[in-house]
Amino acid sequence: QVQLVESGGGLVQTGGSLRLSCAASGTIFSINAMGWYRQAPGKERELVAISRSVGTTTYADSVKGRFTISRDNAKNTAYLQMNSLKPEDTAVYYCYCGHRSWQSLEAAYWGQGTQVTVSS
Repeated sequence: QVQLVESGGGLVQTGGSLRLSCAASGTIFSINAMGWYRQAPGKERELVAISRSVGTTTYADSVKGRFTISRDNAKNTAYLQMNSLKPEDTAVYYCYCGHRSWQSLEAAYWGQGTQVTVSS
Protein backbone atom coordinates (compact mmCIF):
# COMPACT_ATOMS: atom_id res chain seq x y z
CA GLN A 1 0.00 0.00 0.00
CA VAL A 2 1.06 3.54 -0.77
CA GLN A 3 -0.15 6.52 1.20
CA LEU A 4 -0.14 10.05 -0.18
CA VAL A 5 -0.13 13.13 2.01
CA GLU A 6 -0.82 16.48 0.40
CA SER A 7 -0.16 19.95 1.72
CA GLY A 8 -0.02 23.52 0.54
CA GLY A 9 -3.56 24.40 -0.44
CA GLY A 10 -5.30 27.52 0.74
CA LEU A 11 -6.87 30.83 -0.19
CA VAL A 12 -5.09 33.22 -2.52
CA GLN A 13 -6.01 36.26 -4.56
CA THR A 14 -6.10 36.33 -8.34
CA GLY A 15 -2.57 36.48 -9.69
CA GLY A 16 -1.09 34.90 -6.60
CA SER A 17 0.90 31.71 -6.19
CA LEU A 18 0.67 28.49 -4.24
CA ARG A 19 2.84 25.42 -4.03
CA LEU A 20 1.33 22.01 -3.42
CA SER A 21 3.32 19.08 -2.09
CA CYS A 22 2.54 15.38 -2.16
CA ALA A 23 4.63 12.88 -0.24
CA ALA A 24 4.30 9.17 -0.92
CA SER A 25 5.06 6.64 1.78
CA GLY A 26 4.44 3.00 2.58
CA THR A 27 5.50 -0.03 0.60
CA ILE A 28 7.02 1.66 -2.43
CA PHE A 29 8.71 -0.41 -5.11
CA SER A 30 8.50 1.62 -8.31
CA ILE A 31 6.63 4.83 -8.99
CA ASN A 32 5.62 5.15 -12.63
CA ALA A 33 4.13 8.62 -12.36
CA MET A 34 3.01 11.28 -9.95
CA GLY A 35 0.71 14.10 -10.72
CA TRP A 36 -2.20 16.28 -9.83
CA TYR A 37 -5.86 16.25 -10.74
CA ARG A 38 -8.53 18.71 -9.66
CA GLN A 39 -12.26 18.74 -9.24
CA ALA A 40 -14.34 21.87 -9.09
CA PRO A 41 -17.91 21.86 -7.73
CA GLY A 42 -20.30 20.32 -10.23
CA LYS A 43 -17.50 19.27 -12.56
CA GLU A 44 -15.65 16.06 -13.25
CA ARG A 45 -12.15 15.43 -12.02
CA GLU A 46 -9.59 16.58 -14.57
CA LEU A 47 -5.89 16.19 -15.12
CA VAL A 48 -3.80 19.19 -14.15
CA ALA A 49 -0.25 17.91 -14.58
CA ILE A 50 1.54 14.60 -14.50
CA SER A 51 5.21 13.68 -14.36
CA ARG A 52 6.20 10.23 -15.60
CA SER A 53 9.29 8.42 -14.47
CA VAL A 54 10.35 7.98 -18.10
CA GLY A 55 10.89 11.74 -18.11
CA THR A 56 7.79 13.11 -19.79
CA THR A 57 5.27 15.56 -18.39
CA THR A 58 1.79 16.54 -19.47
CA TYR A 59 -0.12 19.67 -18.56
CA ALA A 60 -3.71 20.63 -19.08
CA ASP A 61 -3.95 23.38 -21.68
CA SER A 62 -5.57 25.66 -19.12
CA VAL A 63 -2.49 25.65 -16.87
CA LYS A 64 0.35 25.57 -19.38
CA GLY A 65 2.82 28.35 -18.73
CA ARG A 66 1.45 28.97 -15.25
CA PHE A 67 1.88 25.67 -13.38
CA THR A 68 5.02 23.59 -13.04
CA ILE A 69 5.22 20.04 -11.75
CA SER A 70 8.43 18.70 -10.27
CA ARG A 71 9.54 15.65 -8.32
CA ASP A 72 12.10 14.77 -5.73
CA ASN A 73 12.55 11.06 -6.38
CA ALA A 74 14.75 10.57 -3.34
CA LYS A 75 11.87 11.78 -1.17
CA ASN A 76 9.08 10.24 -3.26
CA THR A 77 7.54 13.69 -3.34
CA ALA A 78 5.86 15.69 -6.08
CA TYR A 79 5.30 19.41 -6.16
CA LEU A 80 2.98 21.65 -8.10
CA GLN A 81 4.03 25.28 -8.34
CA MET A 82 1.01 27.33 -9.32
CA ASN A 83 1.55 30.90 -10.47
CA SER A 84 -0.76 33.53 -11.91
CA LEU A 85 -3.72 31.82 -10.31
CA LYS A 86 -7.19 32.53 -11.62
CA PRO A 87 -10.62 32.08 -10.01
CA GLU A 88 -11.26 29.21 -12.41
CA ASP A 89 -8.38 27.33 -10.78
CA THR A 90 -10.50 27.00 -7.65
CA ALA A 91 -10.98 23.31 -6.93
CA VAL A 92 -9.98 20.42 -4.73
CA TYR A 93 -6.60 19.23 -5.93
CA TYR A 94 -5.82 15.53 -5.66
CA CYS A 95 -2.41 13.97 -5.80
CA TYR A 96 -2.07 10.88 -7.98
CA CYS A 97 0.55 8.16 -7.87
CA GLY A 98 0.92 5.33 -10.35
CA HIS A 99 2.80 2.50 -8.68
CA ARG A 100 4.17 -0.86 -9.81
CA SER A 101 4.83 -3.54 -7.21
CA TRP A 102 7.70 -6.03 -7.26
CA GLN A 103 5.17 -8.46 -8.70
CA SER A 104 4.60 -6.02 -11.59
CA LEU A 105 1.11 -5.25 -10.33
CA GLU A 106 0.13 -1.70 -11.15
CA ALA A 107 -2.15 0.41 -8.99
CA ALA A 108 -3.30 3.99 -8.74
CA TYR A 109 -3.29 5.82 -5.45
CA TRP A 110 -4.93 9.12 -4.54
CA GLY A 111 -4.38 11.70 -1.87
CA GLN A 112 -7.16 13.02 0.32
CA GLY A 113 -7.37 16.27 -1.60
CA THR A 114 -6.46 19.82 -0.72
CA GLN A 115 -8.64 22.85 -1.35
CA VAL A 116 -7.34 25.68 -3.50
CA THR A 117 -9.49 28.80 -3.58
CA VAL A 118 -8.65 31.79 -5.75
CA SER A 119 -10.58 34.94 -4.95
CA SER A 120 -11.31 37.58 -7.56
